[in-house]
Amino acid sequence: MLFQDFLFYFILGWKHIISAGALDHQLFILALVTIYSHKTGKPILLIITAFTFGHSITLLLSVLDIIRFNSRWVEFLIPCTIIFTSLSNVFIKSTLQKVNKLNYFQAIFFGLIHGMGFANTLRIMLAKDQNIAWGILGFNSGLEIGQVLILSVILFASYLIFRFTSIKPTHWILFISAITFSIALRMAVERFPIKFQ
Repeated sequence: MLFQDFLFYFILGWKHIISAGALDHQLFILALVTIYSHKTGKPILLIITAFTFGHSITLLLSVLDIIRFNSRWVEFLIPCTIIFTSLSNVFIKSTLQKVNKLNYFQAIFFGLIHGMGFANTLRIMLAKDQNIAWGILGFNSGLEIGQVLILSVILFASYLIFRFTSIKPTHWILFISAITFSIALRMAVERFPIKFQ
């Protein structure tokens, strides 16, 4: 029974990050990792895990009914995290070590916000289930594996581009950041929770 619960929430977490409806989460990962290459290794995996960690905290606090969120504001804040990350790729100039530290904290903090996007739904589902720990573990495991898959696709695509074209990494970062910024800005405008008459 515990394995079935784990598997159910694992698939839920997987779909949460892989499905077509998860474009905002996918764009955030793209914006977050576009400054790295396939040679980066450990730092980039730690950053992805930091995002999952932040996501996990929000889900846990929500499932325990310690905090609740206004879904309209959450849906607006998610593209705002993409906008900030895209801009930081372009304007924050520092050593890779300092950028890594910034991205760890950024991934955790923005993971908290992204976790809010599914927290209310998961809270209702898990409230009826006594195996809360297995549910959260399963969901975050599915989320993490999905993120690693997306990361692998991004890094492989960038490897092919750098291997077979003359595009410079700085131009690639600028190009991807401009795309993620533009899409996220449109999302933010469309989702702005206050409607003016």
